Amino acid sequence: MTRLVGTGVVMGEATRHDVGEVLIVTGMSGAGRSTAANALEDLDWYVVDNLPPQMLKPLLELTELAGGVLPRVAVVVDVRGRDLFSDLPDAMRSLRERRQIRLLFLDASDEVLVRRFEAVRRPHPLQGDGTILDGIRRERGRLAAVRESADVIIDTSSYNIHQLATKVADLFSEAGAARHTVTLQSFGFKYGLPPDADIVADMRFLPNPFWDERLRPFTGEDEEVREYVLGQEGAQEFLDAYSAALRPVLEGYQRENKSHSVVAIGCTGGKHRSVVMVRELAQRLASVPGVAVRVTHRDLGRE
Repeated sequence: MTRLVGTGVVMGEATRHDVGEVLIVTGMSGAGRSTAANALEDLDWYVVDNLPPQMLKPLLELTELAGGVLPRVAVVVDVRGRDLFSDLPDAMRSLRERRQIRLLFLDASDEVLVRRFEAVRRPHPLQGDGTILDGIRRERGRLAAVRESADVIIDTSSYNIHQLATKVADLFSEAGAARHTVTLQSFGFKYGLPPDADIVADMRFLPNPFWDERLRPFTGEDEEVREYVLGQEGAQEFLDAYSAALRPVLEGYQRENKSHSVVAIGCTGGKHRSVVMVRELAQRLASVPGVAVRVTHRDLGRE
């Protein structure tokens, strides 16, 4: 569950970098602050972890002096700061008088938090000589005022780490920014499979231009070879069907917060057929929302 509190900010839409975005990340221990921080870092936010509230003002002054070098800054502030943490509400009020600052609060039910602490076999930072639940209740008391001032509250009780990272990306990525990068890589089977490939397709079902003496000197980047390969029976059918099959995979990778994948397209030497098909697939996949497409040719030039 996500609650947006009326702040005049539309979450998930692009915010101009030149205003210097600042996001304070806080909330209950065990609710997913580290996961949220990692997700923000993957979105190219500059993330500072476990900063005392008293250091917020100097940090923001530094970002202003940086002149746009640090356009989006996220700061994790929580009870690990011990007694220093109690100054967070006052620090937020003071800073909000001079610039736009958003506060993300991560929460979860007591039952879920207890279960998470037991799973990692770590004590709650405030439990002292008591139980995990004692620590959770003390923390809720300390965070009550902070929670009330939050711009965004995410209840992570029903989320796994991938779902939480996806939620953070939905809320704080720039509009139109790529959520997943797919590398389409041509290669030659004679040189071995790419070790980092997530998905492999074999183009050796198409006639090999190598056996045409006129085409042999060219590569898949030349128009003569492209026309030859795409004119073969089954070539267009493969491209249509394979690109259609990859679309839900790439969309699923985004939902699972997988930021990069490699789709390897092979032929015998990695010079003709695979190069053509990688180029054609790249054009078809360029329209998948949230996906950036890279093209590489591992073995082009080896023959």
